[in-house]
Amino acid sequence: MSVRPSVAELNAFFQREFPQARVHVDELSPGAARVRHHVGDGELRPGGTVSGPVMMTTADVALYAAILGEIGLVALAVTTNLNINFLRKPVSGRDIIGVCKLLKVGKTLAIGEVALYSEGSDEPVAHAVGTYAIPPQRSA
Repeated sequence: MSVRPSVAELNAFFQREFPQARVHVDELSPGAARVRHHVGDGELRPGGTVSGPVMMTTADVALYAAILGEIGLVALAVTTNLNINFLRKPVSGRDIIGVCKLLKVGKTLAIGEVALYSEGSDEPVAHAVGTYAIPPQRSA
């Protein structure tokens, strides 16, 4: 396998390592990723809005996917910080789309931002900025 995984390899990795996650990688490009979280009735809060934890999870996975697209499938890369601003009410019954752009990938830290959308809408419902710690690379 190449250092940069394909979308199929990344989705297989998520299924194997994080089977509880309901987020699917739609696109992967250098320094970026687009993910989708299927929203079911269990992810809705009173009033028909998507729960904050679902949006935070989507942002976190989008960031993780973009980073793994750069460094390869490293399960031990971990979130060290995630800040989110909720901007408007998501549309119930629509998937949450996370679009990540990496700002910096260093040897030990990676930083990126994620815009979250209700599927089919051009207006973001949330904006997140996160930092991941990258484990030291081991020689084979």
